[in-house]
Amino acid sequence: MKYKVLVPVLIILSILSIFIGVVPLSFTDIFNLTSQQQQIILVSRIPRLISIILAGVGLSVSGLIMQQLSRNKFVSPTTAGTMDSARLGILVAMMFFHQATPLERMIVAFIFSITGTLIFMKILDKVKFKDPIFIPLVGLMFGNIVGSITTFIAYQNDLIQNMSSWLQGNFALILEGRYELLYISLPLVIISYLFAHRFTIAGMGEDFSKNLGLNYKVVVNTGLIIVALITSVVILTAGTIPFLGLIIPNIVSMYRGDHLRNSLPLTALLGAVFLLASDIIGRLIIFPYEIAIGVIVGVVGSFIFLYLVMRRSAYES
Repeated sequence: MKYKVLVPVLIILSILSIFIGVVPLSFTDIFNLTSQQQQIILVSRIPRLISIILAGVGLSVSGLIMQQLSRNKFVSPTTAGTMDSARLGILVAMMFFHQATPLERMIVAFIFSITGTLIFMKILDKVKFKDPIFIPLVGLMFGNIVGSITTFIAYQNDLIQNMSSWLQGNFALILEGRYELLYISLPLVIISYLFAHRFTIAGMGEDFSKNLGLNYKVVVNTGLIIVALITSVVILTAGTIPFLGLIIPNIVSMYRGDHLRNSLPLTALLGAVFLLASDIIGRLIIFPYEIAIGVIVGVVGSFIFLYLVMRRSAYES
């Protein structure tokens, strides 16, 4: 798996993404676009493309950081309750801050997201049975509990239809002016790269990190803040996209190992390619209608997750 393969694939998929849609656009029209076609490209297609790439990069890097800090290859925002906690935060913002701006909702979602992630990390410290597969199952149960609370509150307050947009990731409604919050993930990814060595050392354990002079708690909290912020922004903009932060880092680690500085750029690139390919598939399967990208990623991701579990079980046996 090399950059010289993934970069051209990303470029090709990006071009296809711009031209695939209900309103017909062809490559021959590019130099003779009507005003309507120009509007579609500038207001809808390009913002959708940018948001997909940013979400794919952000969620993949978030999963990589969580796996490094928890020392577990099956931990991600999906399996640690991070996404479910962010959704609960969005619901609270809808209930108590009716006139809240998207940025204010993101802040509330971030607070709930970081709180849920910290609770999971505390549970992780208390669990004595450290089996790699058992830990994410605990995270999934924790996430389901938070998700059930969110659904119950939404039913009680007649907000279930409003919350449904965050149950499945969907980029179909992304337009100019509705995705710009995702740009927040760019500096966070850069910070992740700058902290890569520290995250790698922190992943070796608290005692080992302290012996090397690393402030373990600061590094871990920095990583969790980055994960919570990116997750909150993606969910607020496009909804829940499951398993992406789980499968992409695992695929990359098979080829690049566990050193974060080496694997992070490739993880970001593969995450963007995978999410963009999933979106194109969702648009083509039942064209001119489309399947939500969260469904496509969920189905493909669940099969890859099962493969990773069985692969590890076979390796340990």
